[in-house]
Formats: sequence, structure tokens, C-alpha cells
Amino acid sequence: MIFRKSPAELEKMRVSSRIIGELLDELAGMIAPGVSTWDLDAFAYEFIVARGARPAFKGYTVPGLNPFPGTLCTSPNSGIVHGIPSQQVILKDGDIIGIDVGAVKDGYYADAARTYAVGEIPAEARRLLEVTSEALRRGIAAATPGRRVGDISHAIGSYVQEQGYYVADNLTGHGVGRQLHEEPQIPNSGQPGRGPRLQTGMTLAIEPMVNIGTNRVKEKGWEFFTADGSLSAHYEHTIIVTDGLPEILTQTKEHI
Repeated sequence: MIFRKSPAELEKMRVSSRIIGELLDELAGMIAPGVSTWDLDAFAYEFIVARGARPAFKGYTVPGLNPFPGTLCTSPNSGIVHGIPSQQVILKDGDIIGIDVGAVKDGYYADAARTYAVGEIPAEARRLLEVTSEALRRGIAAATPGRRVGDISHAIGSYVQEQGYYVADNLTGHGVGRQLHEEPQIPNSGQPGRGPRLQTGMTLAIEPMVNIGTNRVKEKGWEFFTADGSLSAHYEHTIIVTDGLPEILTQTKEHI
């Protein structure tokens, strides 16, 4: 079932989303060579809890895996998503790192991701970040009433393909709000005019995951990597479908 949120529910989502947006901005100032993903995770936990919210990913369960241990998903370089924070993962100059974070406050969830440059990064990495960020912008722009989920998917996937990159297989966006993951699934490629029709009050987490070299992924427990070891980037926002332009709830200072 796809839930359309009431004005009161949307206001609660704005609060949880604001926490996420502010956290992503704070993390931008911490990303530097020599910092461990463990340190970033510890900061994120304290940031969220201090605002009366709860980390949405920490303790999340799926069949066959131990509960997810982190507040953040930290996925450097060839990591696509669901990377586990670790004291052994130390950021280096030239790395990129995808950070995905969710929070729940007063029963309502928000979810967002951003890929950061660590120091000076190669031109190919910079372009990957630009293309993935633009793919998210295009996906969000397609989320208007009367259109369909496939229009979002097509906007993302066709642009990524035109740029010579690949969307990661079988990793999708989703509805969000009362639960971290709600219907509908939002694939990052697809045909326009297909899938559920978009209506005002829907709340969606749109999240292109884009690889340089291949669409194929390699799983290692929770973590997903590119099958060929090439770089991957991930951007995500929680949005509301409105009568006008989509409202981006997890807005940050430096990204749309």
C-alpha cells in the first residue's frame, strides 16, 4: 500500500528530515584524510540522539544478516551502499565516500545520502559525483502529480546512460515516512508512463546509485560493491509530491 501523508504527518517528517540535512552539512566539515568512518559514525549517533531522534539504520534487520551496526552507511570508492563504519577504514586524499543516513523522530522517518570528495579527487571521480547529483535532480523533477514512478526511473536511468555510466543493478529508491521502507519501490531505470501514479502527499526517497564501469554489483554481507572495482556514487533526498514542484525535505547547503 502506498501511503499519502496528512499535513500533520508531513510536518513530523519535516522535523526528522531537517535533522538529516543538518547532519550531512556537519559531516561535510569533517570529511578529510585521516578520519575513520568509525569517527564519522560516532559523531552522527550523538548528533541524532541529541535532537531527540533515533538512528533509523542502527539495529535494522534483514533475514540472514546480523542487525546493521552503524548509524551511517559509509561506502568509500567502489562501495555502492550499506558500507559498515569501521576503525580500520581511514579516509585518504583522493577518495570519495558515500554516506547514507536515516533518522526517526516522533514515529516518522527521513532518509538521505550524499557522496563527498576527500581532499583533491581525480577528474573522473569529480565527474561521477556531478552526474549522480544531476541524476537525482532529474529524478526529483519528474516526481509531480499525475506522472508515474516509471517517469522518475526513466529520468534517472536515461540521463546516466547518456553520460556513459551505469545505475547499480537491483538497488532502488522507495517510499518513506511511517516506515523506513514503504511502497512504492523506485527503480533507477525504467520506462516512462509505467508503475504507480504519483499523487500529492506521497513521500519518496529517490536515490540514484551510479557506477563508472558496470551495472553489476558484488555483495559482501550488508555491503554492496561494484563488480569491477570501479568508483560508485550515491545521492538521495526525501521529498514530498506536491501540487507544484516537489518539496525536498532533506535539503543541504551544498546540494540542491
